[in-house]
Amino acid sequence: MRVTIGLITCKRPNGLKRLLDGINQLEFQKTQPTSVDVVVVDNDPKGTAIEVIEKLQQEYRWPLFYVVEKRQGIPFARNKVVETVSQDSDFIVFIDDDEVPEPLWLDELLFVQQQYQADVVSGPVIPYFNEPVEDWIKKGKFFDRERFDTGHPMKNVATNNVLIHRSVFNEFKQPFDERFALSGGSDTHFFFRVYNKGYKMVWANDAIVYEWVPSSRANVKWLLRRAYRVGTTLSLCERDIYPSIKTRLTRIIKGFGRVVLGMVSIPITLLLGKHVVIQNLRKTYLGAGFLAGIFGKRYAEYKQIHGD
Repeated sequence: MRVTIGLITCKRPNGLKRLLDGINQLEFQKTQPTSVDVVVVDNDPKGTAIEVIEKLQQEYRWPLFYVVEKRQGIPFARNKVVETVSQDSDFIVFIDDDEVPEPLWLDELLFVQQQYQADVVSGPVIPYFNEPVEDWIKKGKFFDRERFDTGHPMKNVATNNVLIHRSVFNEFKQPFDERFALSGGSDTHFFFRVYNKGYKMVWANDAIVYEWVPSSRANVKWLLRRAYRVGTTLSLCERDIYPSIKTRLTRIIKGFGRVVLGMVSIPITLLLGKHVVIQNLRKTYLGAGFLAGIFGKRYAEYKQIHGD
């Protein structure tokens, strides 16, 4: 059982080092892979991540490979990971450069894959605030993600914590759609297609990674823009993969519903605290994003790179 951990990075040297240090401390209690490789794809054309790699490479526990993808955009870098991984590898595991895994993270992903004979296994991403944040951020749980019981069947997952059987990629000439280069959502588009092909995707609730949330994200502006962007990319993915009139009408109705409900609810939420106001506004922005995406609008969120 050969495993390759693939990660993409861009101008986050501290985050990259934290992640690689975390991977270097992985432990195995329930499984024992015969080999673990780590592939780092640097999406900075200047290749600035090489400094981190060179400092770690000689004494690193796992074989560590480094490649530069000069074309700016997440799907370009993710596709480069897939291209770089050895054909002998049984699984590709994706994790983000602003995350740190628990020592048993990979062990849990592999164990759940074996238990459920799954093609794709995803796990939780828990926010970590290394700087003080305002109370309304914590009260609103804006960075918390939904969790499930281990083995729960999934219709869609993300590349921030996921194990994928190598054979899945044989189905797709271009796994991550490069039209989503700066908007995000190429992973949503990919896993929609994976699910439609009949592959089995499940949840591993103990395969935990921690996401370091910078101050540049822990604010109202970023939260609302992210909600809008998520709405647009979800609609763009749906209209591309499920192009029926029924699907479009359903998304339009949901979009209008969220916008109208959000606007009507503003006077009430003002009495319930800032976190409730922002929760309501996020739903409104998400609805607006649904509508924008249905009509082909894209929001280039990833033109801006958030640092460490």
